Amino acid sequence: MSKERIILGIDPGTTIMGFGVIKVVNKKMECLQLNELQLKKYTDPYIKLKLIFERTIELIDTFNPDEIAIEAPFFGKNVQSMLKLGRAQGVAMAAGLSREVPVTEYLPKKIKMAITGNGNASKEQVAKMLQSVLKLKTLPKNLDSTDGLAAAVCHFYNTGRIEVGKSYSGWDAFVKQNEKRIVK
Repeated sequence: MSKERIILGIDPGTTIMGFGVIKVVNKKMECLQLNELQLKKYTDPYIKLKLIFERTIELIDTFNPDEIAIEAPFFGKNVQSMLKLGRAQGVAMAAGLSREVPVTEYLPKKIKMAITGNGNASKEQVAKMLQSVLKLKTLPKNLDSTDGLAAAVCHFYNTGRIEVGKSYSGWDAFVKQNEKRIVK
């Protein structure tokens, strides 16, 4: 019997919110949606937050995801930008939680590491790897949508379905790196 899961990945932003939806059957992934919500034309920050909430609800109602993976804001030099990103992330998370969909957040470096094996990979490298893994014909002009898709794929890789980029030098190394699996 095959187990099917739908994962919605979101790259929150107040200018562009990128998102991707994957369907996982057993260990095979398929991209169902790759798109973005353009918010540039809106000047009112509260309208932007409302639109992020509404679009996230619409995606949940359309695809019925089992889980949501969201990119966490990272600390930069501009505190105001981080606050805006945090609000966008919070609104997307609230939309998921309001529909009782579990939400997991991932740092950008963790997402990049899961997809490319390099936590400092560029957006272009992440997009190219996703294109290869998911057999996408073309990539979007803006890579915010592939960032959202990357969050979904990262979540799949990190929920124990398959291991990516890990190598063990022996049993002791395996046990040490997987202490959470030990039943006491």
